[in-house]
Amino acid sequence: MAKQASAYPIRKVAVLGAGLMGAGIAAHLANAGIPSVLFDIVPKDAGDDPRKRTALALGGIEAARKIKPAAFFRPELASLITPANYDDHASLLAECDWIVEVVVERLDIKRKVYEWVAAHRRPGSIVTSNTSGIRLADMAEGMGDELRAHFAITHFFNPVRYMRLLEIVGGADTKPEVIDALATFGERALGKGIVHAKDTPNFVANRIGIFGMVSTFKAVQDMGLTVEQVDAIMGPAMGRPKTAFFRLADLVGLDTMAHVISNIHEYAPDDEQRDLFVVPPVVRGLIEAGAVGNKSGAGFYKRAGKKDFLVLDLQTGEYRPQDKDSARFASVGAARKAETAAAKISALVWGEDDAARFAWRTTAESLIYAANRIPEIADDIVQIDRGMRWGFAWDLGVFESWDAIGVRRSVVRMREEGMEVPDWVQAMLDAGRESFYGRDGQGRPTYWSQEGRGYPVPVSDAHVFLTDIKAQRSPVAKNDSASLHDMGDGILLLEFHSKLNALDADIAALYGSALDKLDDGEFDGLVVGNEAATAFSAGANIFMILLASMQQQWDQIEELTNGLQQLFMRAKYSRKPVITAPHGLTLGGGAECAMHSAITVGTGELYMGLVEVGVGVIPGAGGCKELVMRATGDLLPDAAVDVNPLVQKVFERIATAQVTTSGGEAQAWGFLRPGDQMVLDRDARLQSAKKLARGLADAGWQPPAQRTAPAAGENCRAAIEAFLYQMAEGGYATPHDVVVGKALARVVTGGDVPAGTRVGEQHFLDLEREAFLGLCGTEGTRARLQHMLETNKPLRN
Repeated sequence: MAKQASAYPIRKVAVLGAGLMGAGIAAHLANAGIPSVLFDIVPKDAGDDPRKRTALALGGIEAARKIKPAAFFRPELASLITPANYDDHASLLAECDWIVEVVVERLDIKRKVYEWVAAHRRPGSIVTSNTSGIRLADMAEGMGDELRAHFAITHFFNPVRYMRLLEIVGGADTKPEVIDALATFGERALGKGIVHAKDTPNFVANRIGIFGMVSTFKAVQDMGLTVEQVDAIMGPAMGRPKTAFFRLADLVGLDTMAHVISNIHEYAPDDEQRDLFVVPPVVRGLIEAGAVGNKSGAGFYKRAGKKDFLVLDLQTGEYRPQDKDSARFASVGAARKAETAAAKISALVWGEDDAARFAWRTTAESLIYAANRIPEIADDIVQIDRGMRWGFAWDLGVFESWDAIGVRRSVVRMREEGMEVPDWVQAMLDAGRESFYGRDGQGRPTYWSQEGRGYPVPVSDAHVFLTDIKAQRSPVAKNDSASLHDMGDGILLLEFHSKLNALDADIAALYGSALDKLDDGEFDGLVVGNEAATAFSAGANIFMILLASMQQQWDQIEELTNGLQQLFMRAKYSRKPVITAPHGLTLGGGAECAMHSAITVGTGELYMGLVEVGVGVIPGAGGCKELVMRATGDLLPDAAVDVNPLVQKVFERIATAQVTTSGGEAQAWGFLRPGDQMVLDRDARLQSAKKLARGLADAGWQPPAQRTAPAAGENCRAAIEAFLYQMAEGGYATPHDVVVGKALARVVTGGDVPAGTRVGEQHFLDLEREAFLGLCGTEGTRARLQHMLETNKPLRN
């Protein structure tokens, strides 16, 4: 379990309300290994049947097990949640260190729940509300002093597992230690990004985000753009999710959006933009028609078949087919071609077409609005930017976006167009500072404060960022695809930065150089990791192998394959600890790289698999070997265990290119070993890996002896081949699939040695390499590779 503040350790949690959010919070607590009690009311007419009396809580757990995307890392984690009802199980509340209320957004109902909590909680336990907009002061009215001192708001975003933001709001009477405990637990145990908000309507992210929505509706009305055009502009071209604007509104729910808009209008009377916080007529009309978005099947988009959607014509109010050609703009095209988020938004807002003018207007209005909210909703720009990145999945926060388009240049245009720029922004420019974010003389990140000076950007001591390392030190070595960085304390870092971090010759060369530096005593340990948004490594870039196969250069293919095998084995058995830190997409060669380490530190969101069969080959850099060894290598020589089911499961995982849906599943499938670690806070991954490398080095790390495993043998291979025959006969496998499957079966069952013969890792590596080389020479594989070349699809395994 993650380190927590000692004054308020959180070991068990009560969740009050078993709806979508409550069950989602309980599920994510289970992902972190934290047991919880999920409470809800006793249904009417439940009688004395215990299951009927806890039916709502049981239903919430079952719904969380079935929901897509998955709420649990693994379905069996649901066992950590105890279903309960308020009437029969009130005594369980005293066992809980944190009680989080997630009931309907009605103040009267919340107050009744708090009365029940006050009667049954243990003094000193923390109580919070997951409200999205009700003021803490209103909810705390009438509470006793001790409860008020332990009461706060913890606002999770939905879906809880995937949305990183957790807004924390303290009251006038809330103990600072309570806020610290919640922030520490939220970050380190649950992997959340913490934003400290003020007790104002809808806090930080929703206050800024909803203003952006109402201002966008006004701009759409004034400029006459269509739904398709707006979504083309406000999606990835601006560094925003593919849901863009109207799809996001449908996803959130138009009724929910209308509630938040009205809440701000009612409870923020001094907001200079209050008149904008009125539900737009088009939204009101859709709600009245029952078309509230995805949950009703229609909103701004309407499903018309499995994959097709109609779109609402904003002029006629009728649904029509989408006109994607009308959504093509030169500025959007330029933005999409830009390589960084900053370059994208800059290219878009400084364009000269209608899309650029729309993007400029909505962006400029949001920038000014956010600048006017400090210190009303948060103390600094960092909290607002993190709120938008973590809560709305923007690539850049508001003030990061302002820096990207140029603060001085944009302020000049704002004034020319009659916009009122906040005084503190102009004061920053007058002071000679050109951006909200910068670095001090030592390369540490700073931000500009409304007070008129720069401050260090707050960074958790559990985090280390490559951007900061790069700003403070030059690379130890670098090529086009990878860099070596000094992390300090004698630990070296290998960063991939090829496209999708695909493994190639440059990465292999620098990895070898890093291991040389360990052997030469320059460094005491190595971390292999990066900060790419989506992928640790999406596989091996097999372009060279494709060309070699077309030219029948088999010696070159064998040299490349053997080189990767020996590189990874060298890392795994290095006399200095090598810690790999995968996250996100970790596929093919990326998975093989991650598995060869002293210890692997994975994230909760780890999508790991050996997917090489998709291009007609098998894993060739130790992936087959590693999974077989992990499944059977720990068996004692005299153990009476049938290894066939274990090896067949390994075959199934590889032959069907299965990819884990979480770090928890990676543990269950053997991609992470029992001694490996999983952190839910992805920003803590590199720091955790560094500390492990330093700790192992200080403890006198010695690599383990290479293991042996019992070969499954001919009977197991025959069973697999019979299965392949059945799949082919049923039309579920092509002839080449069978060829690949047979080659894989020979590798995982140990080749031609008798069943039970204990063989070493090199034996499996030789079989892998032989099979990989053989498949590269088949017509089926070469046809697939040729197709990839001709269709310009990603040349990765």
